Amino acid sequence: MFVVRGIAVSFSVFVMVYGALSLAIGVCWRKIATYPEKQRAHRVADVLFALRVLPFAAAAMVTLAFAVPSFLLLEPRSIDEPVGAIPLALGSCGILLVLFGAINAVVALRRASRGIALWTLGAESAACAVEVPVLRITRAVPAMTVAGIARPRVLLSRAAEFLLNEGELQTALNHEVAHVRRRDNLKKLLLRLVLFPGMRGLETAWLEATEMAADDAAVSDAAEALDLAAALIKLSRLGPCEPPVHLTAALAYGSVSAMKARVERLIAWSAEQPKRPRAWSPLYRLTAALITLGFFAVTYSQLLVQVHEATEWLVR
Repeated sequence: MFVVRGIAVSFSVFVMVYGALSLAIGVCWRKIATYPEKQRAHRVADVLFALRVLPFAAAAMVTLAFAVPSFLLLEPRSIDEPVGAIPLALGSCGILLVLFGAINAVVALRRASRGIALWTLGAESAACAVEVPVLRITRAVPAMTVAGIARPRVLLSRAAEFLLNEGELQTALNHEVAHVRRRDNLKKLLLRLVLFPGMRGLETAWLEATEMAADDAAVSDAAEALDLAAALIKLSRLGPCEPPVHLTAALAYGSVSAMKARVERLIAWSAEQPKRPRAWSPLYRLTAALITLGFFAVTYSQLLVQVHEATEWLVR
């Protein structure tokens, strides 16, 4: 019974923190999902991704760092206390949430592996001036996409290679390489793991922001921006990318409105890019981390007592 109570309490804390933070973020994320001229697309993408994974990460940290230790250290093992209906229900929800997220991630990964294997049948290596291996595939769709997480490579269709001129092809490849550098496919897999209802809008906004961030990384002058805009228009006419698009990074990805916004943004590209915000110095970050660790080191015992009192109220 002690083990059952511990599991129920731990997952109850997890699901309460996860649910509360997810609901809060679901309400407020739209306030920062904009692209004003003074805001860099990559920074918007980073913030949106951080917001999306924050509930899961915070819930896991609170559970492992506070709920589990407080229960193991302060809960009497000799008391045969039954598990109440509320912690049992909340704990079951937490277990199901984690289980469904893990299954969702595994299914997405297997589906992606099968799809990529089908795409690369008869593929051959293509000599391109990029740091990522490029495979020339016989299928028209996907026209150009980054596939793979541990061993990423760019899949380039013969139709895309025929449609694009040299400048357009190079900027399009630079766009895909930017996705590799940012590890966007791995982030998409993580989003499949942190499953929670009502987050589709936030995930869509993040996907659109990642495409704009890759656009910015791929161009360095107005000519390259126009080349990439032309590549987007040409490749979008070949057709939408087939599943498993959620674990790949296709160049011509997104809705019609999102594609239009990207093209207009590239056409209006200016050499006067927004100034990079001042980054925190390593010394400042180290000082902040040490202060935080010191605070928790001093107050950890008291925090465990308070967490245990809260979970005791939950069990009753």
